[in-house]
Amino acid sequence: MPQGKPEYVPDDGLTTRARRNRPLVIVHTGPGKGKSTAAFGLALRAWNQGWPIGVFQFVKSAKWRIGEENALLALGRLHAETGEGGPVFWSKMGEGWSWIQRPGSEADHEADAREGWEQIKRDLAAETHRLYVLDEFTYPMKWGWVDVEDVIAALRDRPGNQHVVITGRDADPRLVEFADLVTEMGKVRHPMDRGQKGQKGIEW
Repeated sequence: MPQGKPEYVPDDGLTTRARRNRPLVIVHTGPGKGKSTAAFGLALRAWNQGWPIGVFQFVKSAKWRIGEENALLALGRLHAETGEGGPVFWSKMGEGWSWIQRPGSEADHEADAREGWEQIKRDLAAETHRLYVLDEFTYPMKWGWVDVEDVIAALRDRPGNQHVVITGRDADPRLVEFADLVTEMGKVRHPMDRGQKGQKGIEW
């Protein structure tokens, strides 16, 4: 395919510019590594364009400090001090990894995840951010904590020009069908297959 030229041009009455600027729902799923990393890469590009960024990290401990969080929050402080780039908001909700003991019950984690989704809906309605990273959001949907149809309806009806990236394994087929861009990351080989864990702070 020639660079920059789509294989198919729909007869929708839109100009090339209007079609290019349509807001997207993007899903990164599959058993391979790199789903969140790719989403945060998009967030870096969005920050450079001056877009307001909202990161909502599901089912991870609020105590975990990942490199992308530190980097993006530092960029958010840079924006606040100099006006460069865009503002960054980062929120964690739920601690639901089933193989690690976490404080609180499953009901507590479910309530956290649902409230997180309700906040996202409020932000979408208010057009608070230009790019949303909903990290590991496929899991609350898989576990029934958040209704998939409600997610699709809110994303379909969102106003303005808000892009949404959802990451996590086992994306619901209905979400996959709805999304504009879906990437499935498959594992070919991993160091853990040979008993090697990721380096601290890197987590391959």
